[in-house]
Amino acid sequence: MADPQGRLIIDLKAISKHYGEGATRVDALRGVDLQVRSGEVVALLGPSGSGKTTLLNIIGCIIDPTEGRVWLDGEPVYENRWLRGDLRRLRLDKIGFIFQFHNLLPFLDAKDNVALVLQLAGKSAGEARRRAIELLDYLEVGHRKDAMPALLSGGEAQRVAIARALANSPRIILADEPTAALDSKRAGIVMDLLRKLAAEQEACIVAVTHDEKIYDRFDRLFHLRDGKLENQEGSTA
Repeated sequence: MADPQGRLIIDLKAISKHYGEGATRVDALRGVDLQVRSGEVVALLGPSGSGKTTLLNIIGCIIDPTEGRVWLDGEPVYENRWLRGDLRRLRLDKIGFIFQFHNLLPFLDAKDNVALVLQLAGKSAGEARRRAIELLDYLEVGHRKDAMPALLSGGEAQRVAIARALANSPRIILADEPTAALDSKRAGIVMDLLRKLAAEQEACIVAVTHDEKIYDRFDRLFHLRDGKLENQEGSTA
């Protein structure tokens, strides 16, 4: 269980997001408050269209809220406007993304898929590859560092994708259906790995999921419906 006194990493206040105006207006989110601390692994649950992915993308600084305030890792990021000019740099520095499908580049081997993120952040090719191999070893897939994505199993490919998300030691890891493409055993392994990472890296993990077989791996479950946060289950922050 995550330490309830861990550092507050994600702090959202009164987040709303709507598209269109007048009769065509759609409210994707309505007054959502969300706080997540270091070491926590939390889930966003709800039916399709409830606002889960919109909320994940706002935390990831991919789309802007219509209203509200966003603080990430102790830094004010959004309040009626973006407070950081370079959102790409912010994402590189603070946020890692894991997707349902690993989205590895098919023409790069496992280590270079991870190293590419580090090179984009300004590391030399040699330093990036050393860090990539270190991460792959940490995730127990180092023996596959030279394999192309097409030759990796589903579980191996997802571990490489997790290594890529961890490349710059982000404090926030956002996962969109990270286990949907895995069987029960591999899904459990991936979730146990994410819990380990959150604790050891002092990061927090927010996952959108419909995968009921992994609900018990989360510290808290946040339920969204029609853009509103209805309730949460689990320990309080």
